Amino acid sequence: MEKIGFVGMGNMAKAIAAGFSASGKVLKTDMLAYAPNQEKLKKNSREIGFVPCESLQSLLEKSGIVIIACKPHQVESVLSEGADRFKGKVIVSVAAGWSHEAFLRILGSGAKVQCVMPNTPAMVGEGVLLFEKEHSLEAQERETVKDLFSSLGIVEELPAGLMGVGGAVSGCGPAFMDLIMESYADAAVKYGISRDMAYRLVAQTMAGSARLLQRTGAHPGALKDAVCSPGGTTIRGVDALEKNGLRAACISSIDAIMEFKKG
Repeated sequence: MEKIGFVGMGNMAKAIAAGFSASGKVLKTDMLAYAPNQEKLKKNSREIGFVPCESLQSLLEKSGIVIIACKPHQVESVLSEGADRFKGKVIVSVAAGWSHEAFLRILGSGAKVQCVMPNTPAMVGEGVLLFEKEHSLEAQERETVKDLFSSLGIVEELPAGLMGVGGAVSGCGPAFMDLIMESYADAAVKYGISRDMAYRLVAQTMAGSARLLQRTGAHPGALKDAVCSPGGTTIRGVDALEKNGLRAACISSIDAIMEFKKG
């Protein structure tokens, strides 16, 4: 496989690089990265194992696949700085808010671009990788990129117009799931369970429930009903959640993100 160059090494890029390495599909020596903060870059390199580059130009000269993982407001300046060196490269963007069309406006119609929206569970091979349907890679190039990212979790495809909401659900979603897990762990601690045990119980309960949904294909409502015995404890808990607006709160969290994206 060609060398993979990361432009930017923030939390998302670190999750992807760690996931690639853990999957065994990419050698650490085949991953390069550039970021302006060289001290932090070298520290991350020691933790994850990629090869740090001292300049964007050096990274582009050595990489066949370039992952744009800098902050969204930095993308345009990075593309301008790289100029002609991006020609012929397979460009994979994980920068939020950037579409295939936006890249072509800057790099020209001949650029090879695939936009992907990942999430942090990619670090442990349990991520969601949303591929924008619109792209300009050749068939074999796209299969290579899809195969690479499939080592980080499940790959799903969405048209450009739905990437925003898809990213809100799967990209922001881990924070919401973490908040829910923390809340139930707090409840367990309130009634005497140790903090470590509480986190283990809650994390496995959420992971197991998600896996059950995936493997059975059952409607989540049916899985919920299977736990709710008539007149039992679970239905009383469900009733309390409904009275306190759990569903509305979850939907409102996505509404808030989509409203913010509108500007």
